[in-house]
Formats: sequence, C-alpha cells, structure tokens
Amino acid sequence: MGLYRPGRSVVHRLPAGPKLAALVLFGIGTVLLDHLWQVGIALLVVLFGYRVAGTSLPAALHTAWFQVRPLWWMLAAIGVFHAVTAGWQAAVTVVGSLLGLILLAALVTLTTRTIELVDVVVRVIRPVRRIGIDPERVGLLLTLGIRAVPVVANLAGQVRDAQRARGLATSVRAFAVPLVVRALRHADRMGEALAARGVDD
Repeated sequence: MGLYRPGRSVVHRLPAGPKLAALVLFGIGTVLLDHLWQVGIALLVVLFGYRVAGTSLPAALHTAWFQVRPLWWMLAAIGVFHAVTAGWQAAVTVVGSLLGLILLAALVTLTTRTIELVDVVVRVIRPVRRIGIDPERVGLLLTLGIRAVPVVANLAGQVRDAQRARGLATSVRAFAVPLVVRALRHADRMGEALAARGVDD
C-alpha cells in the first residue's frame, strides 16, 4: 500500500473518519456486486477518486497499477479458482470487486496521514477500555505494524542485492534466512527502544 503523499485536493482535506467509513461501506458493498456493469462502475468511481486527489488520468492509472502490482498473484489465484468453480463472469466480478477495494484502500493511505488514521481507530475502540484494553496501546501497535511494512521491504531489497552480488539470485534459502535474521534484529532494537521509554509491560 502507498504511503501518504501531501496535497490540497478535496480528498486530502476530507477527515480520516469519513474516509475510513467510506472504505468500510465499500467493502460491505462489494458483497452485493454480482453483475459486471456494477463492478465496472465501482472501479470507475475509485479511479475518479484518484483523479480528484490531484493526479491526471495517466498518473492515476499508473498509481493504481503500482498499488495492485504486488498483489497480482493473489488476484490471479482467486480469479482462476472462481473461473473453475463458478465461471468466468463470477471470476471477473470477484476479482474486480477486490481490485476496487484494494485501490480505494490505497487511495485512503495516499491522501491521509497514518497518525490521523490511527487516531480514528483509537477513538472508535475507546469503549473497550471498560474491559481492560488500552486503546492507546492498540494505536501504538497499529502504528508499529504499519511502519514495519516499508522497513521489511527495505530489508528485503538489501538482502536481494547482497544475494545477487554473491551469485545466489535463485536461492530461496539465501534470501529467506538473512531476511528473517535482519527482521528479528530490527524487532529487538525496536523492543529495546520501547523499553527505554517505559513501554515494556
């Protein structure tokens, strides 16, 4: 998923709460999409959202493709499964619905600061404090989880470069083991930093 990109568009100025609510409603609505024309309209609406966010149509399509590219294998697998079990129309409908949901989620993250999204979640789950769950701790967990995504991606890029330099580009083990070790070391450092700030219980 994309990281926040500053801007002054209408989409950027919308509060995080309504954006998340729209994302949830869209997710619920995808269950009701059972015709190709409905999926097409939903995708056009999402792409229009990218256009309103301040990008040209070619740039909007490029951004959308960049968001979906890491998940193409998952969408392809889902499409093949539904094509075999329910026919090609059902496959296109399901994959198209998921594609629209992924693109809308990416649009929210591109136009909303992470701290604003986390603040909304913390406010929504504040009632769980009555059963002993600290909403602020949940918000911290979400923030660390979101932050871990680009960190692990960066570590994977470093390991991949080192792997190629050693002539082991096709070795799964030469990629997985160093990545896991580096990720665990990063987690240890993060834990020590949190403990130093009193967040260790």
